[in-house]
Amino acid sequence: MSHPSRPRSQQTLRRPAVVAGRGYWSGRETSVEILPAPAGAGVVFVRGDLDPAVRIAATVDNRVDAVNRTNLVSATARLEMVEHLLSALAGLQIDCCLVRVTAEEMPGLDGSAQAFVAAIDAAGIEDLAAPVDPIVVRETVRVGTDDSWIEAAPPRFPGLSIEYVLDYGDGPIGRQELSLRVTPESYRSELAAARTFISVADADRLRAAGLGLSVSMRDLVVFGPDGPVENSLRWPDECVRHKVLDLVGDLSLAGRPLHAHVTACRSGHRLNAELAGRLLVGDEAGRRLPVPA
Repeated sequence: MSHPSRPRSQQTLRRPAVVAGRGYWSGRETSVEILPAPAGAGVVFVRGDLDPAVRIAATVDNRVDAVNRTNLVSATARLEMVEHLLSALAGLQIDCCLVRVTAEEMPGLDGSAQAFVAAIDAAGIEDLAAPVDPIVVRETVRVGTDDSWIEAAPPRFPGLSIEYVLDYGDGPIGRQELSLRVTPESYRSELAAARTFISVADADRLRAAGLGLSVSMRDLVVFGPDGPVENSLRWPDECVRHKVLDLVGDLSLAGRPLHAHVTACRSGHRLNAELAGRLLVGDEAGRRLPVPA
């Protein structure tokens, strides 16, 4: 059953917001400037370091598969690890902005979306006096396998709610579950500061491949057999919170807010984006159906 609500207005930033840092994979310094944009503009990245500059819309059509991150491409340019910034924008209900970047990879920062949230809040949020056009899920859509899946069902509340089950079996991460109604307030307090996590073995493999060489144990959460190495958790269930943070960002690739209850089990970036694409296609198909007399 869906819960109708009065549509909120589209929103943008009141002033530009800037965040800078080093990319996890490349080690290259990057500056991100989030700029106000008019109603209907959506979220568009601009590779300002290229000549001429290249625009890449944050849409599921521009997403490409990548290991452990969400990347976007156009015909001539690429953007890496955009999920944390997209998550912050979606979590705070920023519908329209221009994101000017100075390199291919977004800054990794502390592995969370907290710095992006702080910069957006400092810039302020502007009401654009134009209603959003949400995707309202009318029937359940599911993708994945028996072991790893994600589905969207009709909303239990106005907007987006998420249930996520993370299961790493035996070990320090183990099984974690989170259920959350995603609002700007809950995003700030329950998700924004949840950090990327990785095992020591995976970290060693990346370094051996020449990746992540500038990343320290304090730049994200690295798990050894007994728990975080040279670091401490912000929540006992920080790992599942980060998975939900990623999911909020990946679902935003639908290009419009979702009114749905999303349930996921061991889902990652690929399945998240596949669901976003299915929901967008289903919504567009529904709009083409004739209206009953």
